[in-house]
Amino acid sequence: MALEIHQFPARSDNYGVLIHDSESGMTASIDAPEAKAVKSALVEKGWRLTHIFTTHHHHDHTEGNAALKSETGCEIIGPRGDAAKIPTLDRQIGDGDTFRFGNTEVQVLETPGHTLGHISYYIPEAKVAFVGDTMFAMGCGRVFEGSHEMMWHSLSKLRALPADTTIYAGHEYTLANAQFALTIEPDNAALKARTAEVEALRGQGKPTLPTTLAKELATNPFIRAGERDVKAALGMADAADWQVFSEMRTRKDNA
Repeated sequence: MALEIHQFPARSDNYGVLIHDSESGMTASIDAPEAKAVKSALVEKGWRLTHIFTTHHHHDHTEGNAALKSETGCEIIGPRGDAAKIPTLDRQIGDGDTFRFGNTEVQVLETPGHTLGHISYYIPEAKVAFVGDTMFAMGCGRVFEGSHEMMWHSLSKLRALPADTTIYAGHEYTLANAQFALTIEPDNAALKARTAEVEALRGQGKPTLPTTLAKELATNPFIRAGERDVKAALGMADAADWQVFSEMRTRKDNA
């Protein structure tokens, strides 16, 4: 398979990602947090922008849309549920849709909660998912527009992907997320080891993303809400999984 992926920093704590199909020459930006950072990354790689795959309408994911479309004529693809709030959107997509990017099939997963129309992009052949602000390394997005139960359903959808899926998320929040996760599972050996690893990476100014679903299944409390140890730690052994998630999201919001 000829898909190349390039992650780069943008804004204060965002990540941009370019994906490039070398056979067709197509290049997509996953969101467009700012035009300048995207253009610099394109120049660095020597690629020409043909598409923007938008995950949700928030400004720090769409600010670069209009400028990049004006300069390159790229097609902007994005969520039907957020369409009215996304600048210069060309094609609306939703849950279960698929489309071709060069010779690669892209699957669309609706993952609402952070926004009502949030979507994620999954490329099975490349074993990669671009999840925007639904899930972060050892964390998840704030629930701004949906409900906690809705967000849990979205995380459960991502949780069901193959464990060897590489996860690209929208922000560098990993160290703060790890510190919170330790308040939930202080005895989780995998979490303690990963926190030390993250501290070392951030101390060197290095990114902690992408992650893998396998790492998240072992260390991310928000997708572990159904695990017996997590429920016991919260004194919620008999609670529904989404209620356990809700308790953790509320604690994180108030931390």
